[in-house]
Amino acid sequence: MDTAASKFPVVRIKKGSGRSLKAGGAWIYDNEIDQITGDYENGDMVFVEDFDGYPLGQGFINLNSTIAIRMMTRKKDVIVDEAFIKMRVRNAWEYRKAVTDLSCCRVIFGEADFLPGIVIDKFSDVLVVESLALGIDRWKPVILETLKKILEEDGITIRGIYERSDAKVRCQEGMKPYKGFMGEPFDTKVEITENGVRYLVDVQDGQKTGFFLDQKYNRLAIQRLCPGKKVLDCFTHTGSFALNAGIAGAASVLGVDASQLAICQARENARLNHLEDRVSFQCADVFELLPQLEAKGEQYDVVILDPPAFTKSKHSVKNAVKGYREINLRGMKLVKDGGYLATCSCSHFMDPERFHKTIQEAAAGVRRRLRQVEFRTQAADHPILWSGEESSYYLKFYIFQVCEEK
Repeated sequence: MDTAASKFPVVRIKKGSGRSLKAGGAWIYDNEIDQITGDYENGDMVFVEDFDGYPLGQGFINLNSTIAIRMMTRKKDVIVDEAFIKMRVRNAWEYRKAVTDLSCCRVIFGEADFLPGIVIDKFSDVLVVESLALGIDRWKPVILETLKKILEEDGITIRGIYERSDAKVRCQEGMKPYKGFMGEPFDTKVEITENGVRYLVDVQDGQKTGFFLDQKYNRLAIQRLCPGKKVLDCFTHTGSFALNAGIAGAASVLGVDASQLAICQARENARLNHLEDRVSFQCADVFELLPQLEAKGEQYDVVILDPPAFTKSKHSVKNAVKGYREINLRGMKLVKDGGYLATCSCSHFMDPERFHKTIQEAAAGVRRRLRQVEFRTQAADHPILWSGEESSYYLKFYIFQVCEEK
């Protein structure tokens, strides 16, 4: 065994296991492990080999989790040290500089940036970090300090860092959820501008890291459909699609969400953009409201469906399909002949083929023809790593023209 890996415990996987890993994935599950040789603590680096001793690389081990090992490198002769981590962080930033607007973006996207278990979003001059894996959590201070220095090289000064490691999945790693400032406190209502729209992002109490950056260019894509139009934005959250419609010159926009807190934030964002005269918001359950709008004979030029993930596991996909079919069916009924439907799924487990079929079934149910305008995925700062489990590919976004049979 080489000198780089010789100091680590050795994990040997079972014969026939590791198919996802060998196909490019980053995870080894607990039921794939045959034996472990050497002393270790959860969070330590281990050397991984196949059933026959063939080297597969190095990763962090944590037997508290079903995902027992998160791979850091496929190479056996690389040392995962501070210089290695800094290289990964720099590569992540250089990629963003090439592909996206840097004013607000996801700077590090876990496995897709070869830093498994950690996500860092940049909102103007604030960073928000979500650390969900024990091994990478140990490197969190180095990652953040390195990132701040790299940003300074490009003239970007970070005034504060907030941690949002409060997801339940952290408990599955044997870690306590945590939420709070990393360093000096600051105003956690951060103003950003995206696609010409201004928002106040609540990094302390907003969902996940405070704002959904993955839909940035999908929001931009609907702008050209909206000038002079009547628009309905379902599951509006803090108003992002609705405000893009409004700033593009929509005649009227109604945004709907079940969260009163989100609606209050959406109204605040509308005022920030001087759009309150034509962009309004209503707190309501979308599943209940759409049939009511239909019964009133309401019709819209553009209907946008941006629901939360109806399934977060493969076991609940069937129920999720029912939910997606229902909202798409109801949404299509509210689109004028020749109008447009923007619809998406942010669930990894709702695979593209199943989502496509579900929309098709909804269209058949209301006897509408769909003409696909475009199909999009998540923004480029959320890169899709082609791997065994495709864990970084989750967002599917369609724009259709909805036509009646003639």
